[in-house]
Amino acid sequence: MKHTYEYPRAALTVDCVVFGFDAAELQVLLIERGISPFKGQWALPGGFVRVDETLDEAARRELLEETGLEKLFLEQLYTFSSVNRDPRERVISVAYYALTKPTYHRTQATTDAADAQWFSVRHIPALAFDHADILATALQRLRGKLRYEPIGFELLPPKFTLSHLQQLYEAVLGTELDKRNFRKKVLSYDLLLPLDETHREGAHRPAQLFRFDPVRYEKLKKKGFHFEL
Repeated sequence: MKHTYEYPRAALTVDCVVFGFDAAELQVLLIERGISPFKGQWALPGGFVRVDETLDEAARRELLEETGLEKLFLEQLYTFSSVNRDPRERVISVAYYALTKPTYHRTQATTDAADAQWFSVRHIPALAFDHADILATALQRLRGKLRYEPIGFELLPPKFTLSHLQQLYEAVLGTELDKRNFRKKVLSYDLLLPLDETHREGAHRPAQLFRFDPVRYEKLKKKGFHFEL
């Protein structure tokens, strides 16, 4: 027996806040809308969820279709359900945030996105729909989670110096950190593998490169290990 619904149903969408780090600033990936409403205005990548896919599948599909990005760290953020958030119809959006390295993943606007560009989180243009609220929520989540889980390594290249790591934390948290205390605490967790390689920037002496050890982190986490910076 086929069932029908007596009441109207809201449409369901996903919106993705993609953060990146370029060794100087925290950035977010925006698309220029190629269709109405808000045609020509900047927005977060996203779109309507198909009836035959999960929310996670929809989020990854929309990212691939609108920006060309795939295989990113992706986590569900929050549900936005203001009644008039979309002028077309009643739309509920499940937001996600993603982490990547801008220089490691080339973006390419497709489908209904006219363009895709990285913007500093300190200089964001006017955004369509309620995407400014979604971005603010994602930034707050990232800042909070960065202090108790090593997700920041998703924003760094595979090999990095301790200075690069500190610059990342300072860019995300928006504050300066004491160099000596930061390095002492980071190294005390024994999650960084020192490499027989160095990196030179300008006239500074070469700095040792490190690599994050995700296998060791997962093993320690199962034993009750608590990461905090």
